[in-house]
Amino acid sequence: MKGLLIAFEGVDGSGKSTQARKLAEHFRAQGREVVLTREPTDGPWGRKIREARFTARLSPADELNAFIEDRRQHVTEEIAPALARGAVVIIDRYYYSTAAYQGARGLNPQELLATNRAFAPKPDVVVLVDVTADQALERISSRGEGQDLFETKAALTAVRDLFLQLAKEPHFAVVDGNGDEATVFARVLNAVKTA
Repeated sequence: MKGLLIAFEGVDGSGKSTQARKLAEHFRAQGREVVLTREPTDGPWGRKIREARFTARLSPADELNAFIEDRRQHVTEEIAPALARGAVVIIDRYYYSTAAYQGARGLNPQELLATNRAFAPKPDVVVLVDVTADQALERISSRGEGQDLFETKAALTAVRDLFLQLAKEPHFAVVDGNGDEATVFARVLNAVKTA
């Protein structure tokens, strides 16, 4: 059976992590091997990125380098072997997040995509769970974890705009993130089936 690579994207608070878990459960119920993973990972580069979220954000160049190195390791050690086995790989954030978030900091999103595509496999489908910045901030505040340095209205609006520009690629499915989990998941499932 052919491996399948599905990436979930969206601004913080969009609900993409919940939907990625639900899709993993769906494929497991069908008897498929599923690898549910995320970026940044829990590896050394990913930890460096996560630690900077609440303290002092890395410079654009250092942050980009950390994301690239984290992804290289992720592809080599987890994603590529799982796809070779025929697994369904579901990623909560992938290189489109790098293009959108670093693009919002002034880097060229198309150059970022090209850099990543040189070593990272292209997803079969990218599910963009879309909500406005205001909706995202409301959800983030209700989680009670505090806001990180990425989570301002201006930053989330810029990132969302870039995601929507990237979503013009044919392997993207933009899913309305409004509604309860089951309603949004029905949209996700339909998007994945028709992709």
